[in-house]
Amino acid sequence: MKILGKWLLASLLICSMPAKAALDIVITEGVDAARPIAVVPFVWQGTGPMPSQISDVVMSDLARSGTFSPSDELSLPQRNISTLAQFDAKAWMAQPAEAVVMGSIKPYGADKYLVSFQLIDLVKAQLQSDAGPQAANDLVIDSRETVISAAQFRQYGHRISDVVYEKLTGIRGAFLTRIAYVVVKHGEKSPYQLMISDYDGYNEQMLLRSPEPLMSPSWSPDGQQLAYVSFENRKAEVFVQNIYTQARKKVTSFNGINGAPVFSPDGKKLAVTLSKDGQPDIYVVDIATSALKRVTNHYSIDTEPSWFPDGKSLLLTSERGGRPQLYRVFLDSGKISRLTFEGEWNLGGSIAPDGRSIVFVNRTNGKFNIARMDLETRFMQVLTSTRLDESPSLAPNGTMVIYGTTYQGKQVLAAVSMDGRFKARLPVGQGEVKSPSWSPFL
Repeated sequence: MKILGKWLLASLLICSMPAKAALDIVITEGVDAARPIAVVPFVWQGTGPMPSQISDVVMSDLARSGTFSPSDELSLPQRNISTLAQFDAKAWMAQPAEAVVMGSIKPYGADKYLVSFQLIDLVKAQLQSDAGPQAANDLVIDSRETVISAAQFRQYGHRISDVVYEKLTGIRGAFLTRIAYVVVKHGEKSPYQLMISDYDGYNEQMLLRSPEPLMSPSWSPDGQQLAYVSFENRKAEVFVQNIYTQARKKVTSFNGINGAPVFSPDGKKLAVTLSKDGQPDIYVVDIATSALKRVTNHYSIDTEPSWFPDGKSLLLTSERGGRPQLYRVFLDSGKISRLTFEGEWNLGGSIAPDGRSIVFVNRTNGKFNIARMDLETRFMQVLTSTRLDESPSLAPNGTMVIYGTTYQGKQVLAAVSMDGRFKARLPVGQGEVKSPSWSPFL
């Protein structure tokens, strides 16, 4: 596996896994350019303490998106409001926000709560502030109510964030998604743990624990399974495991390298790297039948496959030009073409959900950074300026990338927007976390 050591070991981070959120996000750049929005604390209409404040989840989600910058709660001109009838547009004239999110929570039976929220067009409300009572429905961009349990408060907060994000940007929100990663706790009997959590690190669960390395988790298109590489049997093997039933299947166990599994868009196949016939090459394996198709056959190294959205071609890293570069191979014809030329190395590529651009690791002047390239214009933009950046994984809406980097001498996980403007970092602690992989929409 030394050959794949540079390429197939995914992003690394150090993480203490606290009780609430394992992966708290610290925003480092891009706040000033984000769009201002106001999130009013949801009004509790019950007795006793509120089970949880949903608006806190919404504020965190919008801030972490890199697109929005929620106003400080103390700066809001109105706080104890939950409906348009209570909204005073004149009071909000000086508020530099384009929209207001407000809502209420009230008991609705045993462990049931009715959550209502409204998204108000503040720009339009300010323009109409002298036009009379603000009961006009045209100020309401969206309005919903749902009955949930106490255990669903965070989940529904993410749902509200998804609605707000899509209504204001036209892009589907990705807050109801999850992340898979491998935690390594050195010194323990079984130090390798395959973990999944909500995108923000909450609701962390262990899928598998092993005394031998685990690596390269990859989500199925329906978000119900993970493919990964395991060395449990003292050799590299590719497994597919259901994250709900825990049932798993060994897909490849050939001599040599079994690595970099990634699901096809229909979820029926895996593209993998195998060296069973000599040098590392790309293969496609049918998960149900184990039927194998060889995609590349070259004396150099071919690895790190990634599917284009139509399922007809693969992105891969190859040394056939002398150094690692990104290529595209068509499955029906075997035709292969080189995509990247700038820099010393380009590797570890992933395709954006719309198929129009790719993100990858670029090495220029010995520095490894995350880059993005438009496939039509071939314009390449380096997105990061941190050190030893590696293993990018795209959000399913194509707006953000998570990747591995180093910070204060430690390996951590970071995030960057697809335009490179917004950046965030996950704080470090004890232990390592490797191979982050962002789920599809759930």
